[in-house]
Amino acid sequence: MPLKETLARVDADLAAGRVPVARQRLRGLVSSYPTDLELRRRLAEVYRLYGEPAQAGRWMYLEQDRDAAETSAFEARYPSGPRRMRALAWQGPEPLARTAWAREQLAAVRTECSDVVGHPVDWDAVPSGEPADGRGGGFAGFLAGAGCLVAVLAFLAVWVNGLVALLD
Repeated sequence: MPLKETLARVDADLAAGRVPVARQRLRGLVSSYPTDLELRRRLAEVYRLYGEPAQAGRWMYLEQDRDAAETSAFEARYPSGPRRMRALAWQGPEPLARTAWAREQLAAVRTECSDVVGHPVDWDAVPSGEPADGRGGGFAGFLAGAGCLVAVLAFLAVWVNGLVALLD
């Protein structure tokens, strides 16, 4: 479906109060046209209707007139360069951005991500996770390790119990 036709449907959905449908259409458009700042702005407006400042800040991050509270909410939800880089869902080099401000923001996020992962990155190969050197695991990493330990101990208990039963 062409861009203009889909945008017309978004407008119709919003007029009819079908905000979730409009949001889905806009998410699809941003996915198809990741360098279109106007689509990102429209998606931010829909997230404002939901009262989700972090998502509004996410999609307005490349705009100079962004709301400081929304930007802070976005940065709090995505606290590291790699997470922000993935969340922004940009594709292609920074010069594809229409404005100098957007290009500067993209370059800053990419540089922060490169610093965190320890090597240069680009928008077409966004790192999938935090570095493997122990930084960034946090409490979730601890829980994952503890869960694996419990699973191994349970397996060993069943195995030892089976071995004891076999020898009886």
